[in-house]
Amino acid sequence: MGWPRLAYSTLLHLAAPLAWRRLRREHGLTDPRPLRLGRIPETPPDTRMLWLHCASVGEVQAARPLIEALLERYPGHSLTVTTMTATGAERVRALAEGRQDGRLVHHFVPLDFPRAAARFVARLRPELALFFETELWPNLLHVCRGRGVPVAVVNGRLSPRAFRGYRRLRPLMREALGCVDWLAAKSEEDAARFAELGMSPRRTTVVGSLKFDITPEGGASEVSERLRTRLGRSRVWVAGSTHEGEEALLLAAHRRLRERFPDALLILVPRHPQRFEAVAALCEHAGMSVARRSRGEWPEATTAVYLGDTMGELMALYGAADLAFVGGSLVPIGGHNLLEPAALGVPVVTGPELANFADVAMALRGADALVEVADEARLAEALAVLFEDPAERRRLGEAGRGVVAANRGALARTLEGISRLLPTE
Repeated sequence: MGWPRLAYSTLLHLAAPLAWRRLRREHGLTDPRPLRLGRIPETPPDTRMLWLHCASVGEVQAARPLIEALLERYPGHSLTVTTMTATGAERVRALAEGRQDGRLVHHFVPLDFPRAAARFVARLRPELALFFETELWPNLLHVCRGRGVPVAVVNGRLSPRAFRGYRRLRPLMREALGCVDWLAAKSEEDAARFAELGMSPRRTTVVGSLKFDITPEGGASEVSERLRTRLGRSRVWVAGSTHEGEEALLLAAHRRLRERFPDALLILVPRHPQRFEAVAALCEHAGMSVARRSRGEWPEATTAVYLGDTMGELMALYGAADLAFVGGSLVPIGGHNLLEPAALGVPVVTGPELANFADVAMALRGADALVEVADEARLAEALAVLFEDPAERRRLGEAGRGVVAANRGALARTLEGISRLLPTE
């Protein structure tokens, strides 16, 4: 073991108590240790396995077109999708439940201890390993290389912040990236950052962002239509993927909005399910009447907030609204996927924190398909202006959908690169 990976592994073991504490919170009453030490069932000898690792629910959602395409393109293989978080796990399981063939399964990714990584890969026996975006785990990558498993990083991106962090670990990252057979970079800027960390340009292709290949899930449009019809409101906006500290700002904006439009309804969808109860209490504390989707409650004429406290329904809820605010952008999170409402033709509103989706924001700005606000007061004003201007809402929605359509193609280019590592059957 080279000294960078030895030092990394040593520090990882020293930090293990903190990691286990966090994982216990993540898993609740379930003991996370077997799950996180690679103790998974062994892949049966007659099963050919592909492996895709995504960090959390947002990455799983972005990878959904790739997941579906892999299962279609390689019908003789099963696909294991690993995640770091329980919310990501729930999203994968929901996708798996929608299939009848049992070929899509979920496991939690092991902590990147050398033995746990080796045990996991030995039991999974993948023919191909795909790591999504910035998920670069040195010991897992090293084990794959040692076992002859081809490795690709797909939708590869490095935000300026992530790049600064990785650059401090350049010897370790050079060793890790030496185990990557192909990088499907999201942009030229991302490819250049990976190259500075040690990724060979000869093994790098700029394919674009898989996020533009987003499509509504089967049945989502029908759910949206039923919701829109039953809500019967003329002014409905969604705030999706919201975070702690952000909901209070959104409720303040909604209160201002309802001073002008008393029938305005906010569909509020927190990012993390463990916060559903806290957000419901926050709404009530703010004096907002709430209906909760998880309980089968339905907004009455005077209901101010419809709490989307379910998993896997964000796209359907976006589609039921007149306007969509994408969360993680009024607080320093870096934003979430602006393309989810844009793909549905729903006008997109965002706060200023967009580091994670800077390229997507730039594409939407270039088409004048993005409304950006600095704070909750400006958000309330922007919503009010748009609610009074149906023509502008239609223009924004059509422009956003046009951006998505014009930038599709990363999925096909990614599959072409994967086929060189794993020929089609």
